Amino acid sequence: MYLSVILLLCACCTVWSASVSRPNIIFILADDYGFHDVGYHNSEIKTPNLDKLAGAGVKLENYYVQPICSPTRSQLMSGRYQIHTGLQHGIIWASQPFGLPLGSATIADRIKAAGYSTYAVGKWHLGFFKNAYLPNNRGFNSFYGYLTGSEDYYTHHRCDNHQTEYHLCGTDLRDNLKPVLNESGHYSTQLFTEKAVDVIKHHDKSKPFFLYLAYQSTHAPLQVPAKYLSQYSHIQDTQRRTYAGMTTCMDEGIGNVTAALTATGQLDNTLIVFSTDNGGQVHEGANNWPLRGMKATLWEGGSRAVGFVYGKMLKHKGTVNNELIHVTDWFPTLVGVAGGTTHGTKPLDGFDQWTTISEGGKSPRKEILHNIDPLTHPMGQKLYNNTFDTRIRAAIRVGNWKLITGNPGDGSWTPPPHLNKEVIVEKEDAAKNLWLFDIAHDPTEHVDLSSTNQGVVKNLLARLAHYQSTAVPPVYPPADPKSDPKLHGGVWGPWQ
Repeated sequence: MYLSVILLLCACCTVWSASVSRPNIIFILADDYGFHDVGYHNSEIKTPNLDKLAGAGVKLENYYVQPICSPTRSQLMSGRYQIHTGLQHGIIWASQPFGLPLGSATIADRIKAAGYSTYAVGKWHLGFFKNAYLPNNRGFNSFYGYLTGSEDYYTHHRCDNHQTEYHLCGTDLRDNLKPVLNESGHYSTQLFTEKAVDVIKHHDKSKPFFLYLAYQSTHAPLQVPAKYLSQYSHIQDTQRRTYAGMTTCMDEGIGNVTAALTATGQLDNTLIVFSTDNGGQVHEGANNWPLRGMKATLWEGGSRAVGFVYGKMLKHKGTVNNELIHVTDWFPTLVGVAGGTTHGTKPLDGFDQWTTISEGGKSPRKEILHNIDPLTHPMGQKLYNNTFDTRIRAAIRVGNWKLITGNPGDGSWTPPPHLNKEVIVEKEDAAKNLWLFDIAHDPTEHVDLSSTNQGVVKNLLARLAHYQSTAVPPVYPPADPKSDPKLHGGVWGPWQ
């Protein structure tokens, strides 16, 4: 009997100890942030806070996201490839009645079930046509931010004109389920930083927290308070100058978040993950040099991401990690860090990368499906029978090899303006629809090896065919006129 009591007490002590030692988790997601645009990638833009956190943590230099917003966010939240959630094509426009399927548990659902308080601040962009799709109903205890893809940084006003028969405009800012109408003039990067700091200062410290901080920065429109422009007066390109100021404002905000953690004694027990959602949009001031391509393309510049992890609990700090990691991996990795479980979720495409990140171990991931998008207009002629159709827009990475089919988008190399170099445009057959690169040795995708490695090409096409056989049909409905904010008090919100 005494032995049973002692064992029970020990078991309780173990559970209690594990509970209080579990770290807070902050996931910071930047929007349209270029690969070149962080200081430690030799950028002319100053990011001292990001550089400091990354330098003391683990820099992820073989880390991938998706080329556009909603697909990356859906894969972060669900741990599943977009071919398995119907989000293969495009973003979720404000007027479209769809979102991340409700059958997919979110990372917040699972971390909340593990005993965490869960908070979302900033951009959602995963659907909101019904109340069930709102962040508060997808695992978050609270939400402060906006639901659509982009908007004015000061007025928080958004127009959705992607289908010309409708001109739909309204305010998009929410505090949980209620519209916020009194923050016009409050620059969103600073507003969201303040809300994140409030979470850190006021959450119930009897249990750990998960904070998803999805900044609007550095997405267009290019807007920033004047004080952030003065230090970049030497940048002649006006778009680049404003973008640089926006980046520095975001970096300052992240410094304020870490300062709040320090002031409340929580920094040592907080894991911070930083990621961009896709490559930078070079037509809006961002830069991905020396990578090829940009946002919305299947080239490396569209999906190779700035990413790092910071935390005292990392075993190998101050290191650079070159193992293959993908945005879907955060679901099992962070749920595991939180002491949660992935049992009962739909099949995950992500891998638990904690040992890889913390200890420098080998990645369990051997390949990445970048996407298969059957709705994009086919390109050229089908090159092989009885395998994947090369006319379809798709890309896959297996080991060091990357295969692209269909129309990958603009494949130019765009130097940052201060280098005074011309944009490099490769002249290719307009009907070309197949490329193969050895990314480990050619990360800038200059040498197409498809004609001399037919065996590799066919193997990767077979992998694409396998993934295509598991895909659900893409969901991309037309705009719904019932979404018009004029019908809902001038604000964007659920309409069904």
